Amino acid sequence: MISFIGAGPGDPELLTIKGKKLIDSADVIIYAGSLVNPDVLSGHKEGAKIYNSALMDLDEVIEVMEKAEKDGKKCVRVHTGDPAIYGAHREQMDRLDALGIKYEVIPGVSSFLGTAAVLNKEYTLPGKSQTVILTRMEGRTPMPPGEKLEDLARHQASMVIFLSVGFLDEMTEQLKAGGYPETTPVAVVYKATWPDQKIVIGTIADIAAKVKAAGITKTALTVVGDFLGDEYDLSKLYDKHFTTEFRQAKE
Repeated sequence: MISFIGAGPGDPELLTIKGKKLIDSADVIIYAGSLVNPDVLSGHKEGAKIYNSALMDLDEVIEVMEKAEKDGKKCVRVHTGDPAIYGAHREQMDRLDALGIKYEVIPGVSSFLGTAAVLNKEYTLPGKSQTVILTRMEGRTPMPPGEKLEDLARHQASMVIFLSVGFLDEMTEQLKAGGYPETTPVAVVYKATWPDQKIVIGTIADIAAKVKAAGITKTALTVVGDFLGDEYDLSKLYDKHFTTEFRQAKE
């Protein structure tokens, strides 16, 4: 069986216990070397074969998996964050289905959650936003109809934008065209939870200039919305005047 493992946003201690055990016991490890912190693999057993998928195409990845399966070797496929978000693991699973090879998916901590953690923020603040949009900037791969950034910005929800730091000028123009005011808070986090993490805070009006001044050109996540501010409604969950299934309201 092939194990797809979410390696988390960077800090090797944010790898799940299950993922850690599988990596440490694997005979064959294929990891996304362009993004996965190599320290995640630090406990691998002696003699394990390690492949960096940044240097491989899909056929080569599947060939390694197929050979490991035929040889009775335990193979793990390590993706950054959680593989369900921009992990491109569906196409691998479909190929394994065609080959009759079983697999499992071990979820991981996505970089958008690591980003919220290092910012000490909550995406779903009462009275501000109860919706989180995960999207990316349109690059060489086009966006489907209705999913351009300008279209999504009309919702005024909390927004997490992957693959954005190289397009900040274009990104801010699209956000404004979609209806976000220039004063909307924005944060750009470079390599959240890594030792060399950087955080840049600004607004739609000035974030591009601030990020350029910080020298950040890749491996960063952009988050946008009023959840980054300090004004919001308190939740009903802990409101003493609100009755829940477990607690009666107080006078």
